[in-house]
Amino acid sequence: MNKFSHIGKDNKPKMVNVIDKSITKRRAVAQAIMFLGKEIVNLLNGTEIHTKKGPVFQTAIIAGVQAVKKTADLIPMCHPLPLDGIDIDIQFLDEEAIRILCTVEMEGKTGVEMEALTGASVAALTVYDMCKAISQDMIVKEICVIEKTGGKSDIKK
Repeated sequence: MNKFSHIGKDNKPKMVNVIDKSITKRRAVAQAIMFLGKEIVNLLNGTEIHTKKGPVFQTAIIAGVQAVKKTADLIPMCHPLPLDGIDIDIQFLDEEAIRILCTVEMEGKTGVEMEALTGASVAALTVYDMCKAISQDMIVKEICVIEKTGGKSDIKK
């Protein structure tokens, strides 16, 4: 049985000690799939939805980047990290759904999966917030890591 990495011998929470780990290039990509519905997508103007609050996707990208940088403030056992790159991309999957991809990279001793997940999540929540006056039928369907490299194990989905 695997031991939880954030529980100490005394069964209390702890931050993982990475002092003896090697510095490697770390990369993680997380996605959020979001159902918007035709009503919202029909408001599309080129590649952006404009609302009274401003451009939805551009605002969501900025919010996602800010969230990545604040991950250690939001999730107690995450290390504050010297991030090298953050990229958030929003793509239409079909006439009702979008895919938000958050890619985070750095050189360090611990991974950036939580940062990528946080960025994708907050970007999706920002889209919801900016479009909720039009429809509250939106659904954030799936948030997951689809790629991770640079640690003990790599993931590619």
